[in-house]
Amino acid sequence: MRTATLTALVTFALDQTSKVAVVQGLNLIERGVIEVVPPYLVFRMAWNRGINFGLLANDADLVRWGLILISLAISAWVWVWVRRENPGRWTQISAGLLVGGALGNVIDRILYGAVADFLNMSCCGFENPYAFNVADIAIFAGAAGLVLFTGGGKDKTPRKPRRKTP
Repeated sequence: MRTATLTALVTFALDQTSKVAVVQGLNLIERGVIEVVPPYLVFRMAWNRGINFGLLANDADLVRWGLILISLAISAWVWVWVRRENPGRWTQISAGLLVGGALGNVIDRILYGAVADFLNMSCCGFENPYAFNVADIAIFAGAAGLVLFTGGGKDKTPRKPRRKTP
């Protein structure tokens, strides 16, 4: 549980620190775009009022608070599950990434009414129209890790060896 807690705290801190540094510190809100290493890394201000890729984006407070409640419920469920099951290290890291990232985006929705996205990466002739943030990366990595590192548990009861028949 300690690994999950530490991972969640570090993830949350990195997300919020990066948002303050780039969005506020570099004044991305007013500048709109900062080409860091174009096209590989561009800071592009985007306010996401929905879920991934702006789905369900709506200015309605119902959507905003609904997404906050869903994020908190999923985070709480994952947290309780990790606490109860005490899974392995990689599963705890994955859970911490998911919870820390989700809480980072929850804070944005509470403070700003939307999630502050600013990372835009393109490569090799493909121009990515979407922006994301550290929390989004953590949520994706955490969810993928939970899929990869759980569910494939071995049977806890030892198997009896098969008897060979002559």
